[in-house]
Amino acid sequence: MLSNITRRLIDNCTIFNQSCLLCNTRNSEFGLCRDCKTSLPLLPELHCPICAEPAATGDICGFCLRSPPAFDALHVPYLFGYPLNTIIYAMKYGKQLQLTGTLAALMAEFARKTAMRSDLVLAVPLSKERLAERGFNQSIPLAQAIAVTMESRFSSTLCWRKRNTVPQASLGRAERRQNVRDAFGVKQRIDGLSVAIVDDVATSGMTLSALAEKLKKQGAKRVDAWVLCRAFFPKT
Repeated sequence: MLSNITRRLIDNCTIFNQSCLLCNTRNSEFGLCRDCKTSLPLLPELHCPICAEPAATGDICGFCLRSPPAFDALHVPYLFGYPLNTIIYAMKYGKQLQLTGTLAALMAEFARKTAMRSDLVLAVPLSKERLAERGFNQSIPLAQAIAVTMESRFSSTLCWRKRNTVPQASLGRAERRQNVRDAFGVKQRIDGLSVAIVDDVATSGMTLSALAEKLKKQGAKRVDAWVLCRAFFPKT
């Protein structure tokens, strides 16, 4: 039933007589016309194979060599820049939930292109306080879109956020790592499973790494992180 509902959510964005949400052009696909979709900022082809940090040679970056994250790889199609950032802000903070279909469709399209598979797909959970404040978890429709595309199992109950952490945007790299240390719980063993964890945006990757660490302690053999776009943390 969940797969059918999510498929309808994605399919509803492919009606060609709707208007582009950015320029109002008719005959758009996924809520975006061809030109506006082309304008979305793509992640450079050459990037760190672990954290997706753009790299001139495409080799593992210095941060991942010195202190590798707990996830095995971060998969991301776009950079966090205009106009994609405006869509995400409108969805998350403007509560324009109709935009989740467009973002989920973009994520599903990316997952199809990678042709990767995981046994289990999870959305990064919000704390009870943050969920009550926002009213929804923006990562769930993205995770559901990936689960449907991969034909994998989706769970919204396996993991939870133990405490309401300080927003990561206000913290330095070391502070971010400490802020999310032991912030997640996983309810049961998942021995031998490959797991995909999904969020909307990654910056330092510390939140994704903290959740991946807990999943591996519960037996996951591999954890891949998936986000729609990558923002960048200062190198200082």
